[in-house]
Amino acid sequence: MTQTTARPHAAVLGGGVMGEALVTALLAAGWTADDVDVTERSAARAMELSGRYGVRAADPNAKAVKGAGLVLIAVKPQVVPDVLTEIAPTLRPGTLVVSVAAGIPVAVYEAALPEGTPVVRVMPNTPALVGKGASAIAPGTHATDEHLDLAERALAATGLVVRVAERDLDAVTAISGSGPAYALYLIDAMAEAGVLLGLTRDLATRLAVATVEGSAALAAQTGDHPVVLRERVSSPGGTTVAGVAQLDAHGVRAGVVAAARAAYDRSRELGAAAAPSPRGDR
Repeated sequence: MTQTTARPHAAVLGGGVMGEALVTALLAAGWTADDVDVTERSAARAMELSGRYGVRAADPNAKAVKGAGLVLIAVKPQVVPDVLTEIAPTLRPGTLVVSVAAGIPVAVYEAALPEGTPVVRVMPNTPALVGKGASAIAPGTHATDEHLDLAERALAATGLVVRVAERDLDAVTAISGSGPAYALYLIDAMAEAGVLLGLTRDLATRLAVATVEGSAALAAQTGDHPVVLRERVSSPGGTTVAGVAQLDAHGVRAGVVAAARAAYDRSRELGAAAAPSPRGDR
C-alpha cells in the first residue's frame, strides 16, 4: 500500500453504479489500483469490480477504512447511519470522508463519526458516469480548503466540480441533481415530435440527442448567455420563432421553474427528516 498527501489510500464504500463511477474517477485522477479499496455487500459484484479495475475488494467496511486517508461513501441514503456506526471505531484521525449519498446532511456524519472528522458532502448527477457530470461539494465544520482540494481531485474525472455552501445543495439538487431528468424529458418529447412528423423513432431520437448535446456544448464553449445563442438561430418570421412561441404558449418555461421548485422543496423535506436531533444525540 502506497500513500501520498496528494493521493491518500482511498476506500470506496458501495460498489453500485455511483461507486463504480468513483472508482474510475480515482484511477483517472492518478490513484493506482493498489491505492483503492472497494466494499460491496454483494460478493459477486465486489469481485466483478476487482477484476475489471484491479482494485481490492475489501470487507468489511470497518477494515477497509482503517488504512484509508480518503473514504468515499456511495451507499444508499437509508444505509448511511449503519455504515457510519460501523466505521467510526476504526476511522483514522484526519481521514477525509466524502459522501455522495443524497439528502443526508453533514451534521449526520459529524454526529456519528469521531470528533473533528473532516466531511465533504457531494451532490453529483448521473452524467458523472460518462465523465460529463456536474457535482457540487460542500464542506463540513472541520473540512479545510485542502480537504476540498482533495475532494475535487478525486471527482475531477466525473466532470464539472463546483464549491458551494451546504445551504445551497437543495438548489443544486433541483437544478443539476434532478436536471438530467428534465433534459431527458425534453429529448423524449423532441423525438416523439419527430415520429409524429414522419421520422423513424431511431432517427428522431438520434437527432434529438445530438441537438441537445451540441447545444449544451455550444453554450459551454462560447460562454454566451443562452438567450443570445437562441436569438442567433431565431430569424424574424422563421421556423424557430414559431416553435419557441408555442413553447411559451404551453408554459414550458414555467413548467421547468415549477419542477425545480418542487425538487427543491422535496430535497429540503428529505434533509430535515435525516437531520440529527437538536441535542446532537448519537
